[in-house]
Amino acid sequence: MKKTNIRKLCMAAILTALAVAGSLFTFPFLGAKCSPVQHFVNIVASVYLGPWWAMGSGFCAALIRNVTGLGSPLAFPGSMIGAFLAGAMYHWIFKNKPLAVKLPSAYIGELFGTSVLGGIASYPIAYLIMGNKEATLFGFVFPFFVSCVVGTVIAAIIVTALKRVKIIDTFFGERSAQNG
Repeated sequence: MKKTNIRKLCMAAILTALAVAGSLFTFPFLGAKCSPVQHFVNIVASVYLGPWWAMGSGFCAALIRNVTGLGSPLAFPGSMIGAFLAGAMYHWIFKNKPLAVKLPSAYIGELFGTSVLGGIASYPIAYLIMGNKEATLFGFVFPFFVSCVVGTVIAAIIVTALKRVKIIDTFFGERSAQNG
């Protein structure tokens, strides 16, 4: 069990670093700083590490991005909620389903969690903390969705390929390979 946790910690650190480095490739869209690499990382972390590790990786990436000036406080709800929901759908809700059901559920969890729930959760942060008086309750849903779709498509291609060749599954041993 300790080996699995150390491996998960190492993978979470690598994914967090990838998300931070990937935040150099952002685009502004309707008041949000869109970072598709973060959504890609959320899905990879949720599938291979689980919801809690994915949420922790999202938190660490958002924290580092904010400290270094590469992100905004809106990175917290989007990355954390989407990563957790993707992992929960993959590992808990659709746990005993075939991979053809589990993977799309993770993609949908990331899209809904980041876009809708993260977008709504960003409103009080934008209004109260960032002082954006023009912010609205659903104002960040569409910009987050645009960013999330790009990252989710990239993740769908890469994670599907990784699952076929079982490279990362082998890294985590039999347990991950059995769980899909």
